[in-house]
Amino acid sequence: MKKVITLLTDFGLKDSYIGAMKGVILSINPEVHIIDITHDIEPQSILDAAFVLYTTYSYFPKGTIHLAVVDPGVGTERRPIGITTQDYYFIGPDNGVFGLVLGKHRDSEVFQLINNTYFREKISQTFHGRDIFAPVAAHLSLGVTLDKIGRVIKDYKGIEIPEPLVTQGLLEGQIIYRDRFGNLVTNVSQEIFSHFVGHDSFEIEVGPFKTQTLRSAYAEVAPGEPLAIFGSTGYLEISENMGNASARLGLDVGDPIRIRKIMINVKNPKPK
Repeated sequence: MKKVITLLTDFGLKDSYIGAMKGVILSINPEVHIIDITHDIEPQSILDAAFVLYTTYSYFPKGTIHLAVVDPGVGTERRPIGITTQDYYFIGPDNGVFGLVLGKHRDSEVFQLINNTYFREKISQTFHGRDIFAPVAAHLSLGVTLDKIGRVIKDYKGIEIPEPLVTQGLLEGQIIYRDRFGNLVTNVSQEIFSHFVGHDSFEIEVGPFKTQTLRSAYAEVAPGEPLAIFGSTGYLEISENMGNASARLGLDVGDPIRIRKIMINVKNPKPK
């Protein structure tokens, strides 16, 4: 079976960057299968990249090499790294882009890439995706192991999705991702929501939008109406049927969401 290399960047498709990276990879291994996850990550948004990678990588065949380049620190002292887990490899900058994956796979080995035998001969200060990460990924696809390219490190950069805050009767979270449809993904997982709400009624408030109903499909509300739904990532989303919730509600990454329990008071009947 052909080896698979995925690409995830904030480079977009207008310029030559993605083509150059693919050319380097195919020059080293013409048989490798290259898959684009996305190149539309918000520019320099490490959290966006980490979230998209975290919600995507495990759908690929075991042995896949995931190459992620969102790299505002390129050319500085930030390190190039390679990661091996039980089933996958990850190549890119040590800036937190792999932090969510590493948080899930704590037995991973992380290597600082130092053996320039596996880099391009000339290394640009502004394009390590082409000159370091692409050739390393290609050599991995040919069977070279990371211990030949780097040395193990323990002080790699992490990143975490902010945890919701739960107090008496109130769950406070925030928007952590906005997709191209304007859907607003929060840090409230289905597990956290269910544990907090239990069998009580609730009210969700985010910006000007309030609801006491969770929907199971976008089309359960009229076109142009906002809704709350658990999306494919397993996190609570604020969306709009046939529209853009971010634009309509004036909300974006970092804005808060509040979920309140609604206590139903039932008076005890008077004794006869």
